Amino acid sequence: MAICGMFRRSLLYSRRIERFLLKKIAIYPLPISYRYENTSGPAQQIPKLEETDRPVFPGSRSRWTEKLEFIQPDTYDGIPVYRVTNRDGKIINSSEDPQLDREILTKMYQGMTLLNTMDRILYESQRQGRISFYMTNYGEEGTHFGSAAALNPKDLVFGQYREAGVLMWRGFTLDQFMNQCYGNQEDFGKGRQMPVHYGSRDLNFITISSPLATQMPQAVGAAYAFKRAQNGLCVICYFGEGAASEGDAHAALNFAATLDCPVIFFCRNNGYAISTPTNEQYRGDGIASRGPSYGIASIRVDGNDTLAVYNVTKAARELCVMENKPVLIEAMTYRIGHHSTSDDSTAYRSVDEVRFWHQKDHPISRLRQYMMNHGWWDDEKEKNWKEETKKQVMQVFARAEKRKKPPIRDMLTDVYDEMPANLQEQIEELENHLQLHKDHYPVNAFIEK
Repeated sequence: MAICGMFRRSLLYSRRIERFLLKKIAIYPLPISYRYENTSGPAQQIPKLEETDRPVFPGSRSRWTEKLEFIQPDTYDGIPVYRVTNRDGKIINSSEDPQLDREILTKMYQGMTLLNTMDRILYESQRQGRISFYMTNYGEEGTHFGSAAALNPKDLVFGQYREAGVLMWRGFTLDQFMNQCYGNQEDFGKGRQMPVHYGSRDLNFITISSPLATQMPQAVGAAYAFKRAQNGLCVICYFGEGAASEGDAHAALNFAATLDCPVIFFCRNNGYAISTPTNEQYRGDGIASRGPSYGIASIRVDGNDTLAVYNVTKAARELCVMENKPVLIEAMTYRIGHHSTSDDSTAYRSVDEVRFWHQKDHPISRLRQYMMNHGWWDDEKEKNWKEETKKQVMQVFARAEKRKKPPIRDMLTDVYDEMPANLQEQIEELENHLQLHKDHYPVNAFIEK
């Protein structure tokens, strides 16, 4: 009996809820059919399923099929690689020649070769124990200068750690490069960063951080702020194909697409993520193929063709700024040098492989051939410029090495507006310790504050 009573009360309660809902429906009638947004026009009524050959599930663009078939990764051809010049520096299609003037091309070429000289000297400096770490840019100079030349100097740059050429194009001096690598008193970072972790507020270049791909979602956030500000600028984010395997890369690409952010994702696919070759990193068609799945316009370019990189970056920037949309560029290149001074690439690739790229398809050689074909460069200029670059770098190198280190106190400053008591106590303990045992520490290498 108790159970029957509970059932009657439950049924009565359900009927009351039903009457209440019917009243609500009468006041706020539901639409006959759901609506969806059609990008080609205004919102439309969804037709009955039997009246259309296209599914209406949200989040996909499909047709019906009665054929059970998996999409295989080798069904489609790879994304083509856009280029302007061949390996001899000759224009393939005259309509694609950006027609850059002699002054711009000379600045590009001299920057690429100056960076190459600086790399050699600082690499040897690390090997001699003068600095703690270094990463060269051998073979990837075209991606730096080709892209940097196509940007607005006010566009914000988020780099990974192999984009020194972008900074050099914008005006970062040899002194500033050397000061940072030596962590001396003139270093903007006050000696707190590892070498090659450059940054410049004046040149709109965010300071490099070591963890892979962390700059990618940060770049999207900055681009979203640019979109809100409507300042006509964009953000460019450099990363390697190895960083594309990080979760932050997925988050960044998805956020950029869904929020319509004016950001250029510039992937330097140089063949190796430290020692891991691309065939062990992914099974798909590189990185550019991932763009369409996120809803991002994508393109693949010959990263050793500086003019092609320039054209692609310029077009990507126009798309970003005019339409407030992200673009993904995959620059196919090759890392000729070791990953860093902590790496020995002979352990995982052959000398013949490296020699091929260095001799047959180097971006510096290709641009030099292009300029020589136009009569803007010759062997005599090449010889004089090489001597000049070595002289410049060695002079700056000597100055940077002689400068003292920043004050020891700077290790604990610039974190808080007002230093808390516990940090102040640590500084006092450190200074007292150094005063008692100064004969055991190179205190004279630091300036006093």
